Parts: sequence; C-alpha cells; structure tokens
Amino acid sequence: MIATQYKIALPSDYNMEIIRDRVRNNGHKTDGFEDLKFKLYLITEKGINQNLQNSYCPIYLWKGSNGLNKFLFNGYYDNILNSFGWQNVNIGVPLIDKTTSRIKENKYLFQTKGDIKPQESLNNLKDKIEESIPAIADTEYIVIYNPDKWKYEAFYFINDVDQVKELDGEIYQILYVSQ
Repeated sequence: MIATQYKIALPSDYNMEIIRDRVRNNGHKTDGFEDLKFKLYLITEKGINQNLQNSYCPIYLWKGSNGLNKFLFNGYYDNILNSFGWQNVNIGVPLIDKTTSRIKENKYLFQTKGDIKPQESLNNLKDKIEESIPAIADTEYIVIYNPDKWKYEAFYFINDVDQVKELDGEIYQILYVSQ
C-alpha cells in the first residue's frame, strides 16, 4: 500500500465554502477508483480547532501503484494543477492500518507526528511506534512512515475533538470519504 497527501495552503480570508462545494460536487468521482482503499477530503480552517490556516489536504490510501499512477498521470490530478497550481505530493508507507469502512462515520481526523531516530536496529520498530503514539479510546487509526525523511504520522478518526484537545497535533475536518 502507498499513502499520498498534498497540502494546499489557502489565504486566511479564503471562502472555504468554495472547497466544500468542490467536494460536494466532485467527491463522488473517486468512489471506486482503481486501487483506492480510501480518499479523505480534508480541510482546516483558521481559528477552528486551533488551526492556524485555511487549507485543503486530501489523503489517499492506495492498495497499489497502478491507481496512483493513473490518478497522477492520466489527467485526474490535472484538476488540482489547474485549480491550485503545482503541488508536492507527500508519499508514505502504511505501517499500521486499524481502519475499516466505519471511517465514514467520523467527522474529524487527528494527526500526530514523530521522528524515527537513528538506531542500531529497526527490529520491532512497529511495536515501539504503536506503544509511543497516543491511545485514544474507540478510534480507528493508521500510521504512515516515510523512510526518506525517517518520520511517521498517526491519523485517528474521531467525532469528538475534546478527545484530542490536550494532545499535540492537527485536527482536520472530514468533508467526504471516497472508497
């Protein structure tokens, strides 16, 4: 599996209804897309849930590279390029995937980040990361790592932002889940 995300920073006075309308009108177009386990249509809004800026930040979890390649190189990603310009697509590898189709029932995604420090062995690193990330009751989550940067990110599907208010991380609003 492969995870991808692009983060589009928007001006602080940007009308976020434009993004909501975009997702309402087009989100369904990725339903059933080749190799797509899910796409999360995510936003942050300045001043809401302690976010410092407006942004549009979709996350994709791909079952294989064929779907990702089709999305990027067969015209689908052109919609992003035409609307927002050239964007870097962050790539990661899923390490822990505790998600089911129930992720659609959630309103928010909470993200925490961590570094993978140099060490003599990576044996049992998965267990070490799972022990170090926050334990948030009754949540599904996924952990994605990037060995190019030696970092990992944990994403939790939540409905109550009070569960994570005291934790260090970012809260996204989920506008739509495509599967």
